[in-house]
Amino acid sequence: MPPIRQLLFVVNAGKDGALELAADLMEIARSHEVEARAMHEFPVPVDALVGCDACCVIGGDGTLLGVARAAAEANVPIIGVNRGSLGFLTTFSAEEARQSFAKILGGDYLLASRALLDCSPEPGVHDLALNDVLIKDEQHSRLVELSVYANDDFVTTYTCDGLILSSPTGSTAYNLSAGGPLIHPTAEVIVLTPICPHTLSNRSIIFRHDVRLRIEPRDASSCVRVAIDGQRNLRSCEGGAIEVTVSSRRLQLVQRPGYDHFGVIRAKLMWSGGVINRS
Repeated sequence: MPPIRQLLFVVNAGKDGALELAADLMEIARSHEVEARAMHEFPVPVDALVGCDACCVIGGDGTLLGVARAAAEANVPIIGVNRGSLGFLTTFSAEEARQSFAKILGGDYLLASRALLDCSPEPGVHDLALNDVLIKDEQHSRLVELSVYANDDFVTTYTCDGLILSSPTGSTAYNLSAGGPLIHPTAEVIVLTPICPHTLSNRSIIFRHDVRLRIEPRDASSCVRVAIDGQRNLRSCEGGAIEVTVSSRRLQLVQRPGYDHFGVIRAKLMWSGGVINRS
């Protein structure tokens, strides 16, 4: 892969050890004649990434989600270094980053292309989600009735606490907690999962990548809240439709050679079980 010569660090100073780790990695970068600078604010504006070959995010998955939209729009890969808890997106541990950072800067890395969701809560307004789009009643304690259409074909009306529309990457997040399926990150699909539906037969639905989903409140006078990656809140009022599609943009994540997605899943979700001897 191309070597990295211009690098932006986005550091979550509230995470234990993040500032010290950033200082160590910046020293490695500068010793290899990489122009490096740091910022501690996120979400990150797109212009902060102009001219960068990569962005190194030090924090948790939430920190990375605060950078994802700008990185996708600027077409800048993200190096995620975990100083949070689970770390599905920030796949490098602090020790792995220190040990392999020089090699990464030299081009010894892989790029994983991740699909994004395009959410339009009203005509002319768009936002990008790496993980998910959450639709709930504006008063969070109330049930909501949401009718779903796929390419203008009626699917069903959900009476529930809300709907999660998840990318494959986000299938390990809120979708999984709500009983939705795990999806391999390279799958070209959208997962729709209802939250506490009042009909027991309502379960997750997996749609093709080229679907255009339209979600409409059944009550035309209601107002719903649309949350993008748990980071940004949008509103859709007076029965307005929310449209969700797979975006034409992609996010590039830097991964080490030999990265094992299911190895990460086993470790993070603490799956157990031995190998069956079939001889």
